[in-house]
Amino acid sequence: MAFSLPPLPYDPGALAARGMQQETLELHHGKHHQAYVTALNGLVESKGLQGKTLEQIVAEAGKAGAEGTPVLNQAGQHWNHLLFWQVMSPNGGDDKIPGNLMSKIESDLGGLQKFKDDFKQAGVTQFGSGWAWLVQDASGKLKITKTPNGSNPIATGEGTPILGVDVWEHSYYLDFRNRRPDYLTNWLDKLVNWEFVASLLDKGMQSGQSA
Repeated sequence: MAFSLPPLPYDPGALAARGMQQETLELHHGKHHQAYVTALNGLVESKGLQGKTLEQIVAEAGKAGAEGTPVLNQAGQHWNHLLFWQVMSPNGGDDKIPGNLMSKIESDLGGLQKFKDDFKQAGVTQFGSGWAWLVQDASGKLKITKTPNGSNPIATGEGTPILGVDVWEHSYYLDFRNRRPDYLTNWLDKLVNWEFVASLLDKGMQSGQSA
């Protein structure tokens, strides 16, 4: 079965008051993300990837090195954006962080402000296109990482992403022009759906306990 582009979990104009205008979302979701899905479906057909989950495709492409790059560029970007839309909310930000997640941020990352500073630094220093991530590694510990282009921590084997921010220019240029640091500050302070992030943390911890 072909992969498809799901609708946004909110109206395209719902984030405008928090710094991401409707045109940005319509172009990013309806044009860029759709293009990744369309290209991925073509590769699934041509490379015999039918029946594999998106995560399987991403992980295998990551292990394949340069040979896997064409698939990773499209499959990774589809996976990345599926997470990206969900970790934002019209009611996000403002440090509405559930206690379980806050405790992990304090114990693993040195507190909320240090986490924000380090996460922002990862996004700012990702040269060109790419992503910054909050990842839960195999031991259950949180860490911050970044990846270029369409790659992600599933492809690199660094762990399970529970928060990811797109730093490709099409994510922020209409809203912030070339001011990536301002985009990242606004994103962390006003857009992140911390309850959703906390739910992914809980899911990962439960999975680890049952393994």
